[in-house]
Amino acid sequence: MAPAVSRLRAESQLGSLPRRALAQYLLLLKLYPVFTKAVSSGILSAIGNLLAQMIEKKQKKDLPSLDVSGPLRYLVYGFFVTGPLSHYFYLLMEYWIPPEVPLAIVKRLLLDRLLFAPTFLLLFFLIMNLLEGKDVSAFAAKMRSGFWPALQMNWRMWTPLQFININYVPLQFRVLFANMAALFWYAYLASLGK
Repeated sequence: MAPAVSRLRAESQLGSLPRRALAQYLLLLKLYPVFTKAVSSGILSAIGNLLAQMIEKKQKKDLPSLDVSGPLRYLVYGFFVTGPLSHYFYLLMEYWIPPEVPLAIVKRLLLDRLLFAPTFLLLFFLIMNLLEGKDVSAFAAKMRSGFWPALQMNWRMWTPLQFININYVPLQFRVLFANMAALFWYAYLASLGK
């Protein structure tokens, strides 16, 4: 076989890899929606923590090697909390506030920002505190010092993203959309833990 032909064949196979991965993801999403969203949430949450550590390490040259326990905690949190909770929240939102309801766009955004965001952030602080093996006083201190600034940052960063997500992204992709944005959000939250 000519080198040009084999190179073209290899390039076409590489080009089809994203299509095959997307087809596989869509199939898994259809067959196992909660599990698929849990896995993708766990993986992307862990990557977000790893990204935060790499950024911090680059900024501060004297840091030791990367902490493996951080991405593991975020993996657990993403798998058991973010993926399943987000899946069911978006389903309930569709049920409670269907798109055809008057002012649905505003009502959905208010539900997400005023109910889900503070609750989800509280859960984040609580579960991370447990996964880190810290006591109740450490949790209370973190809530006093970090909850309000984190919620304000959440409202600033997530409000435009969630406006797009809950009103224009198809239901089956909302968790994935939020997970992709969360790479940067988890990097921010991880920086609060230091």
